[in-house]
Amino acid sequence: MPVKNRNTAREWFDTIFYGGLIAIIFRSFLLEPFNIPSGSMIPTLHVGDHIFVQKWSYGYSRYSFPFGSWNLWDGRFFAPHEASVGDIIVFRKPNANVEYVKRLIGVPGDKIKMLDGRLYINDKIVERTDPRPYIIAELPKSLRSVGFYKDNMSIKGNKIWIDNKPAEFNYTIEYKSDAECNITKTCGVYKATEYTETLPNGVKHSIVEMSDNAPLDNTPEFIVPENHYFFMGDNRDNSADSRTDAVSYVNRDNLLGNVWFIWYSHNYYSPMISFWNWNNKMRWDRFGKRKKQ
Repeated sequence: MPVKNRNTAREWFDTIFYGGLIAIIFRSFLLEPFNIPSGSMIPTLHVGDHIFVQKWSYGYSRYSFPFGSWNLWDGRFFAPHEASVGDIIVFRKPNANVEYVKRLIGVPGDKIKMLDGRLYINDKIVERTDPRPYIIAELPKSLRSVGFYKDNMSIKGNKIWIDNKPAEFNYTIEYKSDAECNITKTCGVYKATEYTETLPNGVKHSIVEMSDNAPLDNTPEFIVPENHYFFMGDNRDNSADSRTDAVSYVNRDNLLGNVWFIWYSHNYYSPMISFWNWNNKMRWDRFGKRKKQ
């Protein structure tokens, strides 16, 4: 039986084309991966978390697809339900090709304001309970081998010890290059307070406050316009969100989907190839952690 000669170039083209097409369809309609580059959602999401976003959560808009910036249409289709206060959502920054992840705080018609560090929704203060210590550590990589020590605290790899015992409070640790630390002057160990916040619909989640007197702790009242949403980061004093002109109100069309779970998390301790450092690099306890709220 004769064997038909195969066109190797055509096979390679088909493999790349159909593989790319499947990837685009998967990312557009089902799940899209994102990584967390900033600490605005601490303690819920840490720098170095890699998440999957459910693209079908609120239906699809032109921003759900790679060609979304072409402005082919407005509105959403196949929307099973609307976004709810408390949802953690990835959205396209208004008028820019940048994605943000924040928590939904206000829906159309809601009145939002901050007063002395406390959140008010529709003129009612949002309950904030159970204050507890929280540490945000941003360390230069030059300290990896020796660790960080101050007073009764020590930090090595992924762990914090107090008086030579594992810390009993929550924290996040991130390692940065010495050059970045020298340029930004932001590396250090910061003491904050973690609270449990209860939103008007009963959703409970954690927030972190450095103080109740930071620049965004006192704001004018915001009234969420029709077809828009109001978002805030859980790291209330270090989040560019709807309280700022940089983000402001987010159009319903700009929503990409809600965060489903963390599939991988690391603290930038060392390159992935350095497998002998994995226990100091990987946040094993965050792998597979669901983050719908």
